[in-house]
Amino acid sequence: MTYQSRLQKLYKEEIVPSLMKKFRYKSIMEVPKLKKIVVHQGVGLSVIDKKIIDFSMKEITDITGQKAILCYSKHDESGFKLRKGMPIGVKVTLRRIKMFEFLERLIVVSLPRVRDFNGVKESSFDGYGNYNMGIMEQVIYPEINIDKIRKNMGMNITFVTSAKNDIEAKNLLSSFGIPFKKK
Repeated sequence: MTYQSRLQKLYKEEIVPSLMKKFRYKSIMEVPKLKKIVVHQGVGLSVIDKKIIDFSMKEITDITGQKAILCYSKHDESGFKLRKGMPIGVKVTLRRIKMFEFLERLIVVSLPRVRDFNGVKESSFDGYGNYNMGIMEQVIYPEINIDKIRKNMGMNITFVTSAKNDIEAKNLLSSFGIPFKKK
């Protein structure tokens, strides 16, 4: 038997039956799934200080538990002193076990550490069943040592689902435990 995280078991045992009943799916294959989570951090200051991109890579790797990759600029932009091929961001794509473990740590540990937290915005769905959320400070993650932070940078987290619309995706994500703001 292979290892399953708590959220994987929750999905199979509780979320799938409840979504099948709520949306009246005819097959289990119609129930939306969480395909992947992409954690991205734009590092525009890397044009000025080359070491910032290295620190950002280490932080994202520590937070997600998977090695981060660099994102490079595609165009020259003289206003930003940016040349084609310069590193401007860091990203990680999480799937399967690491995705569920990251999601659980985000919900249980990191989001409750946000100051004055009332929930995440409902308006950040893209119309195709995917959800984007921004984190303002990386210090909410216990993996980050506050003393070693050079610059407080936020990050974007994208939840890619197989849902057909935003209503199905919101029900899926709230079933996992993502706290949406109350209207």
